[in-house]
Amino acid sequence: MDDLVIRGMAKWPNVPAVYGWLTLDRRGAWLIKSEKISNPTVNAFIGRNYAHDQRGRWYFQNGPQRVYVTLEYTPFVYRLDAGIDRVLDLEAHNGQRARAIAAAFIDEGGAVLLQTDIGIGIVHDKDLEIVRKALVDFDGSRLRDDELGKRVHAMQRAEEAALYLHLGRARQPVVVQAIRSVDVPRRFGFDANPCDDTTDAAARSANV
Repeated sequence: MDDLVIRGMAKWPNVPAVYGWLTLDRRGAWLIKSEKISNPTVNAFIGRNYAHDQRGRWYFQNGPQRVYVTLEYTPFVYRLDAGIDRVLDLEAHNGQRARAIAAAFIDEGGAVLLQTDIGIGIVHDKDLEIVRKALVDFDGSRLRDDELGKRVHAMQRAEEAALYLHLGRARQPVVVQAIRSVDVPRRFGFDANPCDDTTDAAARSANV
């Protein structure tokens, strides 16, 4: 985090958190009340101060104030460089570089998710063609377009299909698994829609 933010947290440790104000969409854009933030300096500042708590709630630390983030899907959105002959060029929406892919998934809508050393994230839809070219058979061979389409569609139906992802000069391809989007938050331990516990507790007390 930025030094300015750390100093603000130390100086004002009890500033109430904010909920329902900031959103991360499926393409890695930050939105305030559904309006996209277009200022690159502000986007970079949010990205540098993006973290999560022990309950898997992601937030932007805005000085002394914690701003919890509503996630349209995953905590990270990954972009891939077209030069996939390199070892790996995988960058998250907040500028973090991933060094390794541990697992890959395809959901019922055809979205591709990657679990990396920094966390689970959806691949930006503009980069799906790069991923498509990196999907291979068990022996690393390229698949015909029709066969690849069959296997991807099978995974969208949560059926077994031999499919592997081999990006860059990785030593071994990664097995691609089917996953349902509704299961992603629980499986990877994050809260996509953080809420104010104190408000909920007050509402419950009022209804007693």
